[in-house]
Amino acid sequence: MNIDGVLVPVVTPFDTQNQIDFPALGRLLDYLIESGVHGIVACGTTGEYYALSPEERRDLMAFIASHVGQRALLVAGVNDTHTAGSINKAKEAKDMGYQALMLAPPIYCLPRESEIIQHYQTVSEVVDMPIIMYNFPARSGVEISIEAVLDLAKDKNIIGIKESSGDFSRALSLINARTSDFQVVCGSDDQAADYFFWGVRSWIGGAANYLPKEHVAMYDAARSGNYDQLRSIMQRILPVIKNQEAADYNQKAKLGCIQRGLPVGETRPPMLPIGDEEKDTFLALLAQADQ
Repeated sequence: MNIDGVLVPVVTPFDTQNQIDFPALGRLLDYLIESGVHGIVACGTTGEYYALSPEERRDLMAFIASHVGQRALLVAGVNDTHTAGSINKAKEAKDMGYQALMLAPPIYCLPRESEIIQHYQTVSEVVDMPIIMYNFPARSGVEISIEAVLDLAKDKNIIGIKESSGDFSRALSLINARTSDFQVVCGSDDQAADYFFWGVRSWIGGAANYLPKEHVAMYDAARSGNYDQLRSIMQRILPVIKNQEAADYNQKAKLGCIQRGLPVGETRPPMLPIGDEEKDTFLALLAQADQ
């Protein structure tokens, strides 16, 4: 499966009654696709999947699949606390027409390496869909070891890993392993230029919700070998991306959308709106990125 390009873990808009704002979501999806992004990731971390009821999640997934249609690759985030939960979510996504899954190790239970491997292999066997592994130890509590990644890459359905550890040396080890039919995907937004320089062809980044054209321009520059342009764009947007990465990631993803004229509401509790000082700093950096 081709997962090249910029894939956006789309935010979930909420209205003033704290309900999913589907019209706002439709406008955001259209904006992203018209900006040239290559894929949409539903129910990723930036989409606040952890704050949705099962019914809300199904409605959200169905809406995204219907609204996007064939205009972009559809990837479903199917994280859960246990393997059976991820399988059930994956089956729902498959029935809705999603083309691939994004899956982290089960959260909270801190599985051992052998258990992580079993988790992915079981989902692969039962659901039989392309899977992008998601390595984000800061959130899941465990890291998918390099050895486990290389072992799982032999599975026909496991097509890549979104690497969000922030450890670029680790990413280089995976990139240089040159595993066939398996891609390393940039999942650390502030390292995207480094990933592209080393030949990575896919980027899943939450900042693309409000910087989609810049993300696509960086991808295009890398694919054409124009590394001066790649570096120039990265230098311009790096301060605001680093600010988002530092704290309040989801709040700032939504704040960026709002600044673009795409009202998406606030994050759901326990995530609270950021303070005025943090908001002003972020918006000032975003304004600089637009210059």
